[in-house]
Amino acid sequence: MALLDLLDISKAYESQHIFNHIDFSVHQGERICIIGKNGGGKSTLMKIIDGSLGSDDGRRVIQKFTKVNMLDQTPTFTEDFSVKDAIENELKELKDAKIEYEQVSKQLAQDFENQSLLKKQERLIDFLDTHDAWNLDDKVQRVLQKFDLKEYENKSINMLSGGEQRRVTLAGLILKKPDILLLDEPTNHLDVYMVEFLEDMLLKEQFTLVFISHDRYFIDRLATKTIEIDNCKIRNFNGGYQDYLNAKEMLLQSMAQEHHNLLKLLKREEAWLNRGVKARLKRNEGRKQRVFELKDKAKTNPALIAKMKLELQREQKNFNQEKSTNKQKMLFEMYDICKSLGNKNLIENFSMRILQKDRIAIVGKNGSGKSTFLKILQGILKVDSGIFKKGDFKIGYFDQQREIIDEDKTIIETFCPNGGDRVDVRGRNMHVYGYMKNFLFPKEDINKKIGVLSGGEKNRVALALLFTKDVDCLILDEPTNDLDIPTINILEEYIQSFQGAVIFVSHDRYFVDKIAKKLFIFKGEGKIEESWQDYTQYLEIEKEIKSIENFSTIEKKEANKKTKSKDSKIQKFSYKEEMDYKSLPEEIEKLEDEISEINLCLQNPKCYQEIGLTKLSKSLEEKENMLEPLIERYLQLEEKAEDIKNAGD
Repeated sequence: MALLDLLDISKAYESQHIFNHIDFSVHQGERICIIGKNGGGKSTLMKIIDGSLGSDDGRRVIQKFTKVNMLDQTPTFTEDFSVKDAIENELKELKDAKIEYEQVSKQLAQDFENQSLLKKQERLIDFLDTHDAWNLDDKVQRVLQKFDLKEYENKSINMLSGGEQRRVTLAGLILKKPDILLLDEPTNHLDVYMVEFLEDMLLKEQFTLVFISHDRYFIDRLATKTIEIDNCKIRNFNGGYQDYLNAKEMLLQSMAQEHHNLLKLLKREEAWLNRGVKARLKRNEGRKQRVFELKDKAKTNPALIAKMKLELQREQKNFNQEKSTNKQKMLFEMYDICKSLGNKNLIENFSMRILQKDRIAIVGKNGSGKSTFLKILQGILKVDSGIFKKGDFKIGYFDQQREIIDEDKTIIETFCPNGGDRVDVRGRNMHVYGYMKNFLFPKEDINKKIGVLSGGEKNRVALALLFTKDVDCLILDEPTNDLDIPTINILEEYIQSFQGAVIFVSHDRYFVDKIAKKLFIFKGEGKIEESWQDYTQYLEIEKEIKSIENFSTIEKKEANKKTKSKDSKIQKFSYKEEMDYKSLPEEIEKLEDEISEINLCLQNPKCYQEIGLTKLSKSLEEKENMLEPLIERYLQLEEKAEDIKNAGD
């Protein structure tokens, strides 16, 4: 049974039709991604699901007691709460339920056969279980930490930036865990580490989710279903982004020749994605197998921990071999540059050359200095010390404020300021209608004032205008924010055909992997690393290094505990420990066999095409996540068994 149904829904704004007799359902446990062109109706559909916007025709049917909450693009707060108060306010119902449960439990201790109290207790337990609300205080602290809000927890929320306020709202919503959670571009204003935490939490807590996103890795990891809004209708596709690409390609093959160009684009996109996913899977399997072997052997040889960590770090460094710079024009040179703002050290002793055809992604946590570095490149800010040199060349800059465009002008006035209807695009004279069609603008929009366009449409105009400029270097600050996936594909094509250097800040892992040939990784406290790896590969190795470090820390703590309690009495196995010690080897072996079968399938095109690469990858990840704690548990029990045996001897 569906939690929510939209039946025969139609919606129009004046003469513009958005939906024409569509049906849509949300079932418990589904994670549905909505994709489509900007202005095509994605946000409208979310508001109709939420109930904050009515339809012209049709019905919205929702199951009794089902609660729907939505993350707005621009949240508002009615009271002057602190950050922590704002989050706590979202959790009032859950906290009240916890207090009521404790009161009922005390009453039952005195009157344990009271049927009314037993039913109330059962209802409260179900409610708290559903919303995972037994340990809210710890979860609030964890979310504050992961969303980089801890330092602001006692600060007035109205003093925060728009991006920080969205993080506060998102934190409250995921802790509240409504029956249906609606997220509109949730990864905007989140760095990759925050996105990863959000992905893990949404999967672990088994949210029922409807979301809009341009982050294709985010879609692929989360979505159980993808729906596309096109021409006032919706199409349903099972699975995430790659499954959508596969199904859309088959659909387009059966359609008219006018889709030929789009089909080519989808094929290129799918080929790139497949190549990247398979390569990462193959690399990661080898590394993860070594990690498992390490943890198995570390008990007898702790030096292996340090060895494994060094191997991973060496794997990162092996990518960082300077490529040939012959005959390439030097754009920027910097030697030991330093920059601080206030008391915060952002860049410390950084040396680098940027060349004519470099493709550089600037990545790292929010607040680590990325935007400051872009301003240094443009000459807006000066370095505090060191040598910074800029060659004689032109820069084209794109930022989130869209300073390149004038909102009082129409599109045609923007591209043809001297009249006419032709525009020069890198030496090619084009009709402005044809050029703007490449950026998904219909002919009737050409005479619209830019000020009346949506945020995503304004970004499309700004990017289209940027690519008409005669420049040698593009500097882009979060260029994919507020863009739909079709426009991001267009942006990627234009960047790949651009002959100059491209330097950009982005948290979009897919975009970075596809465009960047080099990474500047801002680590915080002034430290900047350089890497030639795929960004996702860098993040995966970084995570594995942290796992090794954590494992090493645990081992040291256990060794210290053993030393301190050497002369103390060794306890026997509890009943549960005894049962686990007997059953875990079989469970571990079964999981390892299942993982091996999945890996064999991933190496067989016929097998993974039949089942689905995304489904297999998710299954592999889930089983590996299950395996690791079982191995840890068994190793602990095995060690205890050895201690008991030695004590007996």
